Amino acid sequence: MPIYRFFLPLITSLLLVFQTNSLHAANSGLPSLSDSGFSTTPQEEYLLGRTWVRMLRGSARLYEDPIVVAYLEDLLWNVAQYSQLTDHRLELVVLDNPTLNAFAVPGGIVGVHSGLVEAAQSEDELASVIAHELAHLSQRHYAAQIDQQRRNQPFFLAAMLGSLLIAAADGQGGTAALSSTLAANQASMLAFSRQNEREADYIGMQTLTVAGFDPAAMPKMFSRLQANARYGSKPPEFLLTHPVTESRIADSLNRAANLPTPEPRPDAIDFDLVQARIVANYAQDADKLLTSLTSKRNQQDNDTLRYATVMAAIKANKYELAAEAVNEMSTDFKRKLPVRLALAELNIARKQYSEAKKELRAVLKLFPDNYPANAIYAELLLHQGQNSHAIAVYKKLAEQRPNDPNIRYNLAEVHGLAGNTLDVHIARVEYFMLTGNLDLALRQLKFAQRTPQLTEEERSQLEALEQEAKQIREQMKKVM
Repeated sequence: MPIYRFFLPLITSLLLVFQTNSLHAANSGLPSLSDSGFSTTPQEEYLLGRTWVRMLRGSARLYEDPIVVAYLEDLLWNVAQYSQLTDHRLELVVLDNPTLNAFAVPGGIVGVHSGLVEAAQSEDELASVIAHELAHLSQRHYAAQIDQQRRNQPFFLAAMLGSLLIAAADGQGGTAALSSTLAANQASMLAFSRQNEREADYIGMQTLTVAGFDPAAMPKMFSRLQANARYGSKPPEFLLTHPVTESRIADSLNRAANLPTPEPRPDAIDFDLVQARIVANYAQDADKLLTSLTSKRNQQDNDTLRYATVMAAIKANKYELAAEAVNEMSTDFKRKLPVRLALAELNIARKQYSEAKKELRAVLKLFPDNYPANAIYAELLLHQGQNSHAIAVYKKLAEQRPNDPNIRYNLAEVHGLAGNTLDVHIARVEYFMLTGNLDLALRQLKFAQRTPQLTEEERSQLEALEQEAKQIREQMKKVM
């Protein structure tokens, strides 16, 4: 069943709740004050974003490759520190979606589809999209949109967030859902005004330049997206929410020509490796991908192509071919973290667990808190049946990444393997809270409270979780 049909009752209820709340506020005669002239305060935007992202996590597939996610998080923070954002409470959501899209949601939520990473031709192009989205957030374009529409549509905000949820969770069905279930004019709420887009282009390019990226990457990326729309059967999702015109591209080109071109970034090669991982993941025919890579290597062999060969060969279960590609890599290249982790992944795949453990322990000795290294190490421990040790690693990751539902899901699974019934319940409760399924969280808590011989400390922990779940549910009701 298409995901937008699942959300129709939810969105309808959100519209009604928000309309009721808006009318109540209007009848009270009390104005909504903020220090910026907007009727929606930054804190309200923050709560909106955190509520919305819980719903998104529960409705869309998240991209689970820790190397890809960590790379994109680093890129986001690298760009964000040079942006005009005053509130740096950011959260990145990487969706397992082959469509070309990125989005920003009030309150510091930045989303990137894995398909956009695959389509970009350089790290600078990818950074240009992130800089553009951060500019929308820093200039509070959503707040301006809300103020403009609220006067005529009291339930505009809930409708907008519901529309964004559909489009983000189901890129293929989003447009149809907008036109058939919300009014046709609701589609316009997904698109910023021309003035907003020009401002995001201008400020985003400034951010991009100060951050050390090539400003010319922005018009290049926009041109690439526009070309995809021209020759494809369906325009990229990004163009539906951020219409790109010839004049915008021309303005960006002129602006970039007057800005300095930075020196090539020394770590840009990591982008190529991340892209190779995504290409291999989405390859429907891994053998065909290997043939293509072999042809490229015959023309011009290099370490990046060897890495791509490793990832494709692992996907095709051709481990000897992957090992050969590793052996052909240069010594300096083998020292790169993504390469060392890929070697560990290869050894796990061919069940050479002792070699994988040796490599991962060496990496963790240098980088004990590294997210991808710990995630892959936990996977290795599960393969070895070392459940208690895997639990310790996942608990560490859960502390470091409190908003990552995949870690809570894996923690519940390994607790189940270890026979830790109460801990399974707790991990599931936390997973449901992160994915906006508060009723399921409270139901799971009821199961947990029936666990025999609970200690007072355990009862207190469950009571605290119950209160937290109820608070989140009430917050979601108030916000939406």
